[in-house]
Amino acid sequence: MIHLNHGQVLPARKSTRPISAFLLVMFSACFLPSCDNKDDEPPMSQAKVQLRADAQLGTILTDASNRTLYSFANDFNGENNCTGGCLNLWPVFYAGDNLSQSMLATGLDLADFGTVTTTAGTKQTTYKGWPLYYYAPVAGSYNTPEAAGETNGEGIGGFWYVAKPDYTIFLLNTQLVGNDGKNYTSDYVEGTGKTLFFTDARGATLYTFTKDSSNNNNFTKPDLSNNSVWPIYETDKVIVPSTLDKTLVGSIDVFGKKQLTYKGWPLYYFGADNKQRGSTKGVSFPSPGVWPVAVKNALPAPVP
Repeated sequence: MIHLNHGQVLPARKSTRPISAFLLVMFSACFLPSCDNKDDEPPMSQAKVQLRADAQLGTILTDASNRTLYSFANDFNGENNCTGGCLNLWPVFYAGDNLSQSMLATGLDLADFGTVTTTAGTKQTTYKGWPLYYYAPVAGSYNTPEAAGETNGEGIGGFWYVAKPDYTIFLLNTQLVGNDGKNYTSDYVEGTGKTLFFTDARGATLYTFTKDSSNNNNFTKPDLSNNSVWPIYETDKVIVPSTLDKTLVGSIDVFGKKQLTYKGWPLYYFGADNKQRGSTKGVSFPSPGVWPVAVKNALPAPVP
């Protein structure tokens, strides 16, 4: 009860605390950072691996600070082959333990990520089988990658390229080993020496057929009964490293399927490779040089 000076008594006001508490709960529920994140996805600034649209290079992978991530063509076996002083210029990227789908930007699939351990004992995150790196161009700056948004490592040496989610052709540099177990050079004679050749996004080798002609597949049968021997590379998308001229890449129709071409050469897998990363068994089958790996400096396919 409230007593006024002249003796009038008014009813006491009810406490507003329950209402205030209710409003506080409602405010928190509506304005917490998690409110806008459907399916438990973190804000982009919190994602361990993000995607950035680059005006020249397309969509590329970055870390949470927008620093560009790279892949190395010499990592033919899915392991880190950048050792010694190389790591001072190309430090490894590691997204941490227990990476989950909620830690990735929309459009990335957790199944594409893995972890390897370098010869120095450092953990490194992989994407589609490719170990991921930073580029650190300043001498001695092992822990200082290039600034956010930069892509100065692209194409260095012909072996380093920004990591992308949608490559249809990538490059791998390794020794050619035929189905006969012998080593071959890029001239398809027995010998040692690495060859830089085309693969798909996961490192499966792509081949051409010497009996094909420009934009003509002369191997695949109309009923596709021999497609398991030399499967056509089925895509018409052209996403390639910047050192390749994408205008030289195209596609043809092969009995209802799209087959990617380079300089007019239709591109194939070799069935016995089983799309195993870096496997090049096709270079000696049925004899050396009949099915060469696809390479940048190949001569254009002959006009029929």
